[in-house]
Amino acid sequence: MKDIHEVLRRKQARYAQLAKQIEMLQQAAEKLREVAPLLTENDDDDSAILAEVDDDIVQPSAMAAKAASATSNNQAAPAKPVRPPRWP
Repeated sequence: MKDIHEVLRRKQARYAQLAKQIEMLQQAAEKLREVAPLLTENDDDDSAILAEVDDDIVQPSAMAAKAASATSNNQAAPAKPVRPPRWP
């Protein structure tokens, strides 16, 4: 049979741990409320930056598509296999 005082002590320790976790989560929520407006202000700048990055990504893929079409039309010379450099 379990000792009631031991069970009570464990329950209180668990309660104290949960109370600390709740307090920490509330503090984190307050910090997020402070930071959220800053993130929404930069949202337009971020979308412009992402658009630039997307353009940079599209251009190399367009170049790859051109190279693929050129090789399919036999306009380009066959590529030589690339070997890694040898180290002495």
